[in-house]
Amino acid sequence: MKSKQIIVASLGMVLITFGSCVSNKKFKASQSSVAALRKQNTELREDLKSTRDRLQLMEEANASAANQLDVKDQLLNKNEEDLQAQRARLQQLQEMIDRQQAQTEALRKKMAEALGNFTSDQLSVFTKNGKVYVSLSEKLLFASGSADVNSEGKEALQQVAQALNENRDINVNIEGHTDTVPIRIKFPDNWALSVARSTAIVRLLTNDYKVDPHRITASGRSQFEPVADNTTADGRARNRRTEIILAPKLDALMELIEGAQSN
Repeated sequence: MKSKQIIVASLGMVLITFGSCVSNKKFKASQSSVAALRKQNTELREDLKSTRDRLQLMEEANASAANQLDVKDQLLNKNEEDLQAQRARLQQLQEMIDRQQAQTEALRKKMAEALGNFTSDQLSVFTKNGKVYVSLSEKLLFASGSADVNSEGKEALQQVAQALNENRDINVNIEGHTDTVPIRIKFPDNWALSVARSTAIVRLLTNDYKVDPHRITASGRSQFEPVADNTTADGRARNRRTEIILAPKLDALMELIEGAQSN
């Protein structure tokens, strides 16, 4: 009987010891599992934070790009507006130039018609550099070496004055020219002769034919702007001339150009 009790007690101790070993293993396994889960949770949190940081950076980059696009759109719109304004100014400028050219051609025709009864060796009417030139030969206006306008010359100048008085938006330059032969009487040189002839014509236009003197300039070029060879008699005759240069007033055109340049 006593031996049975010892055996039972021994079996009980074995069972208790075995149960304790099993519980310890499960506990340690649970602890390891919890630690792994905690580590995994920490890693997940770190990954989540990193993802959020990257997302914030992406949002900031997108916002910056959107702002840059807005700025570019604003610049493009402004450039387009500036381009449209420039095109409008250029169109306006071209229209004014076309109108100015049409007026110049109309003036040339009017001058040619007014002076149509004179021959080509007495005068010519042509355009150059946007201006109308009425080129009057010496033999039409003056005796050789003289600055006194003769009767036929006065008739031609009267026709010119009538056309000028009908077209008041025209600036007038009277320009005297000579050949290379030195003057020998009355005037010290060809400079003086060319200026004396141009001022004589200015006096006729303003005093006798009532052209506004504010519109007129008198000048002399002496022998230094020839249109023909001074070594021949025919060339020298062509160089001895007085040119009435008619230029439409360009005030509005210049204002438009200056306004375009300032912008």
